[in-house]
Amino acid sequence: MTRILYSLAWYLALPLVLVRLWWRGRKEPGYRAHWAERLGFPDAAPTNRLTLWVHAVSVGETRAAEPLVEALLKEYPDSRILLTHMTPTGRATGKSLFGHHGERVVQSYLPYDTGFMVGRFLKRFRPRVCILMETEVWPNLIAGCARANVPVALVNARLSERSLRRGRKMGALMLDAASAIPLVAAQTEADAQRIRSLGAPKVAVTGSIKFDVVPPAAALEKGAWLRAQAANRPTFLCASTREGEEALILDAWQRVDAKPQGALLAIVPRHPQRFDEVEKLVTSRGLTVQRRSRLESGLGNVDVLLGDSMGEMFAYYAACDCAFIGGSLMPLGGQNLIEACALGKPVLVGEHTFNFADATEEAVGDGAALRVPDADALMAAAVRLLEDEAARGSMGAHALAFAGRHRGATLRTVELLRQLIG
Repeated sequence: MTRILYSLAWYLALPLVLVRLWWRGRKEPGYRAHWAERLGFPDAAPTNRLTLWVHAVSVGETRAAEPLVEALLKEYPDSRILLTHMTPTGRATGKSLFGHHGERVVQSYLPYDTGFMVGRFLKRFRPRVCILMETEVWPNLIAGCARANVPVALVNARLSERSLRRGRKMGALMLDAASAIPLVAAQTEADAQRIRSLGAPKVAVTGSIKFDVVPPAAALEKGAWLRAQAANRPTFLCASTREGEEALILDAWQRVDAKPQGALLAIVPRHPQRFDEVEKLVTSRGLTVQRRSRLESGLGNVDVLLGDSMGEMFAYYAACDCAFIGGSLMPLGGQNLIEACALGKPVLVGEHTFNFADATEEAVGDGAALRVPDADALMAAAVRLLEDEAARGSMGAHALAFAGRHRGATLRTVELLRQLIG
């Protein structure tokens, strides 16, 4: 009965959902494309090949899925990966990461979570397995997979205390969905315990697949190019910043009197629809800004580099001297610090990192990252690092060691998935 009410709520809300989709398309045109896929009418053609379905909702999950997708393509050479998303940025990221595989990786939006739409999707693609990345639990999707004899695996799974409380508020709907997932590969033991408390029958701890992401050579080359455009100026990167954080960062940056000569502030907002807004925040403070998309030759004396390009985060990390990981100055849960650590960059984080609590705490404990209480403390720490090459080198070495110690989750995950795929 609970799931019937849930499905009814979806059908009643669907007109508003579509209006919101169209509205979001004003700033991000990708939301106005492929609508039929969201309603259960996918564009991609069916195939007789073994189809392994991987769902990665947006950019972070898609990038995290890269080692797993590559491993599955290698492990099952006659297979095809069906890669689904919920956001156009996730879809664009998937295309940039896997486009070279041609027809072996096809993309689609995940249909909205109604029985009819999910049923059409499953009937068309007939996947051997459904692999959900990180935190994606859709009740009708899981029920539909059970009816179609498609086993579901939740991999690279994480569940914060906040998300656990939210899940429990959904009562039987979430408990039934969790109990119907035959395999969960959790990032940490703490994640595993929280997921088990929801009733998942088999939960293994495999670590985070994100540690297995290898910086592409092209991204490192692009990072070196960006570094050259900045004429090797001391560069502080604020990565994946969220609404409200950029103003705090810019104001604190301007309050610092003794910055290293030529110091450059680079800001890469988490969401592309906010690029114009962040540019206005910079210029309203009397600072000069250069957008990455318009950078051709040299940054000169520009105050701020605005990272308004997609799929170049590794390049930004490669170009900087130290990095702040956004979403953590305000109570937003933080973002992934693993990529910065994998490139040996000193990492700064705010107080609010509950979405990546275990990895962040371990990085701080290992000396790979430093936690700061507010924007002024953030800038003080950044300036100290920009001025102290030995301190940067020490933190960077700890970051590399931290990242290296956790590799191997992909192989452990594939070993578990063999039990479902056959």
